[in-house]
Amino acid sequence: MNLGEEYLSTVIRRLKYYKELGEKTFEQLEEKDFHWQPSSESNSIAVIIQHVSGNMLSRWTNFLTEDGEKDWRQRDNEFEIHDYTRQQLVEIWNKGWECLFDTLNSLKGDDLLKTIYIRKEPISAIDAINRQLAHYPYHIGQIVYIGRMIKNETWKNLSIPKGTSQQYNVSKQLKDPAKKF
Repeated sequence: MNLGEEYLSTVIRRLKYYKELGEKTFEQLEEKDFHWQPSSESNSIAVIIQHVSGNMLSRWTNFLTEDGEKDWRQRDNEFEIHDYTRQQLVEIWNKGWECLFDTLNSLKGDDLLKTIYIRKEPISAIDAINRQLAHYPYHIGQIVYIGRMIKNETWKNLSIPKGTSQQYNVSKQLKDPAKKF
């Protein structure tokens, strides 16, 4: 595996992790929770899903050959409140991720240095990927945080629970004593 292929592999692995964090949050929520807003100026989880998916469809459709900001994208509409059901929101979510992963899986290491455009700005494909690798976890962090606010004491932690880092590290060491952490 060359460096470009390794990079693409790690990007895909990291993005799958963040997709899973979002989905583990969804599993803890009731239908109404998707539309809850912490304040009138805040986005709900539903709006964040709409935006992330809209961004993915625009950026990753014909990634190497068309501007990443498509004429057909209705970005402002992504931030409007729609009365989507949980099922519809999950379908919107999955459609965006499918487009992203289909594109990333089709790329070759040599594609990373190609010039692509986002809003007519020329950037390397690798820079465009890094841009999205920062953008999506930013919004997924918002989804997780909102979910945690909604569930409060009933929230099921998605990482190492507070106060258990040492215990976690010891359990990792016991599973693989040869590894140095």
